Amino acid sequence: MASSSRGIQIGSAWFQRKINLRPQHRGVHLVTEEILKQISEISQFSVGLCHIQILHTSASLAINESWDPNVRDDMEMMLNKIVPEGLPYRHSCEGPDDMPAHVKACFLGSSITVPITEGKLNLGTWQGIWLCEHRNQAGSRKLVITLNGSPNSSAGDCNRSPMSPSSPMASLSS
Repeated sequence: MASSSRGIQIGSAWFQRKINLRPQHRGVHLVTEEILKQISEISQFSVGLCHIQILHTSASLAINESWDPNVRDDMEMMLNKIVPEGLPYRHSCEGPDDMPAHVKACFLGSSITVPITEGKLNLGTWQGIWLCEHRNQAGSRKLVITLNGSPNSSAGDCNRSPMSPSSPMASLSS
C-alpha cells in the first residue's frame, strides 16, 4: 500500500459478511461486541468505513449510550409512548405489535455507518451499537456488514491474507 506525504492512503479493500444476532426480547440491546466477534477482519483495515444493514422491517439499528442500561430502558419506554400499540392500524396480520414495530423501525432506521481507525470501530467513549427489537416474539436478526477502506500494510500480501487491494470483494459469506 502506498501513502503520500499528506497521509492519504492509496489502495482499498472490500469485505462483506452476513451475520446473525442472537434472538432478543423486545427492547433496546447493546450488540457492539456481538457484532465485532463475527467480523474479526475489521482489524485488517487501517482506515475505512463499516456499514451495517439490518435485513428486517420490524427492528432497527442505532448508535447511542453504551454505559448506562437505564438509557436503553428509557428509550424503549419513549418509543412505546410515541408509537403505541392499540391504535386502529390497518396492518395487523402478525399481531398488535407488528405495525408499531414497522413505524419504530422507520423512525430509527435500518442501517448505520461507523468509521474504522487502526482496525477498530471509531465510536465515541460512551457510544455503542444498539439493536432495537420492536417485536414481542422475534427470532434472530440478520445483518449485512460491509467493510471498505485501506488495508493495513500487513494485510496487503495476498499470499498471507484474504484482504488484498487488488481484490474488489475480499469475502462474501452467508
